[in-house]
Amino acid sequence: MRIITGKARGVRLATLEGEATRPTTERVKEAVFSMLQFEIEGRQVLDLFAGCGQLSLEALSRGAAHAVMVDKSADAVKIIRQNALKTRLDGLCEIYNCEYGDYIRKNHGKRFDLVFLDPPYALNLCERVIGELLAADMLKSGTLIVCETGNEDVFLGNDALADKFEIIKKVRYSHSYVTIISPKKVED
Repeated sequence: MRIITGKARGVRLATLEGEATRPTTERVKEAVFSMLQFEIEGRQVLDLFAGCGQLSLEALSRGAAHAVMVDKSADAVKIIRQNALKTRLDGLCEIYNCEYGDYIRKNHGKRFDLVFLDPPYALNLCERVIGELLAADMLKSGTLIVCETGNEDVFLGNDALADKFEIIKKVRYSHSYVTIISPKKVED
């Protein structure tokens, strides 16, 4: 696994051993960043299930201004810190070892331009996390949320929540679905 392009192009990233995390494949990452290519420069990024940090570090390499990376695993956080140093992007990062919900509760009102959600597929967390981000006033009217799930419906049938968002793009890659959404209207 490596950074595809930008300031840290070609840097190989460390990942956790074993089945504890499922890093986004190179193919999916390339597709995601192809979809986002004009939406990264100068943006504030939030990655709530950061794993090894590859999505946020790729965004920083491509010109994002700052990234907050959150993971509940202490081992994952060690890898994120190692990768941030290796890419020389550590000065643009905040890295937290906590549950996603704890981060959201403690940072109510802190808004982001780009959010990555790639939780373990079996937990079906995206719908819940999207609702919590909205309730915590952490989304701008133009915020893009990139959800990687094992389920085609990122909202899991929650029509009330789905009505508050526009689906920008939805693509299937083998067993993964990448859905990019944006709030229909949130006051800045």
